[in-house]
Amino acid sequence: MKYTGEHFVENMTAAERARAAKVESVLPALKAVSAQVDTSGEFHEPHVKTLSDAGLLGLVIPEEFGGLGGGLRDLAAATFAIGSVCPSTALTFFFHCSSASRGLLALEAVENGLFDDSEKQQVQTFAEKILNTMGRDGKWLANFASEAVKSEKAAIFINTKAKKVDGGYSLTGVKSFGCATGVADRYLVTASIDGIDDASGLATFFVDRDAQGVSERQKWDAIGMRGTATHGLILEDVFVSEEDALAIPGAFVRCMQMSRGSFVGNQLAGIAVYLGQAWAIYNTTLETLTKAKFGDTGKSIASSPMHQQLIGEMMCDVETAMLWLRRQLELESSEVEILPKQEVVKRWRLCKGQVSEYGFKVAVNALKCTGTSGTGFSNPSARGLRDMAMALVQAFPAERGRLMAAQMEVEGAEQNQFGVSKES
Repeated sequence: MKYTGEHFVENMTAAERARAAKVESVLPALKAVSAQVDTSGEFHEPHVKTLSDAGLLGLVIPEEFGGLGGGLRDLAAATFAIGSVCPSTALTFFFHCSSASRGLLALEAVENGLFDDSEKQQVQTFAEKILNTMGRDGKWLANFASEAVKSEKAAIFINTKAKKVDGGYSLTGVKSFGCATGVADRYLVTASIDGIDDASGLATFFVDRDAQGVSERQKWDAIGMRGTATHGLILEDVFVSEEDALAIPGAFVRCMQMSRGSFVGNQLAGIAVYLGQAWAIYNTTLETLTKAKFGDTGKSIASSPMHQQLIGEMMCDVETAMLWLRRQLELESSEVEILPKQEVVKRWRLCKGQVSEYGFKVAVNALKCTGTSGTGFSNPSARGLRDMAMALVQAFPAERGRLMAAQMEVEGAEQNQFGVSKES
């Protein structure tokens, strides 16, 4: 049997296939309510138990912390597979799994000597709390970094402040994006330590979902990905104890240095959600067109030259998106480093946009193929088009990604040119 995730992540090991089997086991339950999730615009809370019972909340958590021991390949395969049946649930699941990076990268930074003896224990304790919460305890974590206040110059800008008070910190700010608001058991919040104006002031905090001063920013009522509970957070003088904070100056930056890709290094698994949906849109459309018949000739609608032209375009677009993300996955997960980090990050800037734009093209052509019958709000074609539209804007639009990649390319070329002229 070929698991859904294997259509994207090739040459799985036996251990990866065992984890993919667990993902496969939950797909029918997730698919059964996917239309309902989209229509209601609500996360289906029973999914938390479904995923937890399968051990998937600990998918990328090491076995010593009660997890399944998976890595980036497992996460990408899982989000692709879940994205093929319910993209909203897949994206919410991805953001939960991304919380693990706060623990995994911290432990890796300790192992690589980035913290001194006076810091090691605090970093390790905080990291293990994250990993045990997700693995051993099977709890859902929501990860909040994105800000309501944006920066013109920085892709990552943290305006939420953490002020030192007796016994801990007081957090104040507004988080604009982060799935599972009101659903997750606990929140991980990135804030800037009051009085430190550069990146060394970034810190991570556990925030209880029902803590005093925590409220939802707004009801998520977007065009697509409607069942992600992406309501954002308002934090008003929220107290966080010392033991629930990793606020060592520079700790956040040191941990992020261990990432193979940009920021926390697992963002491609978020885009794999959209790739999974684009793949599913194509297959669903092909099945629909093949089964449907012309009333006058009895021939399959898929035999129409116009439809075959659109099918051919979708085939190319799915394959193009697939190849881009497979290459990025290889760059970020290979045991032997293929390219230096800066080159990997540059390619990620391009890859995200390519997958998003080609995936959206698949959705547009699927809508053309299915005609007016495909425009019903809960129809897979219409839902697919709306969900895929979200890929165009999530994290950063393709235009910004290409701009950032080009800037990196030009700056690198200028530096090389300078180096050559200096030597001569």
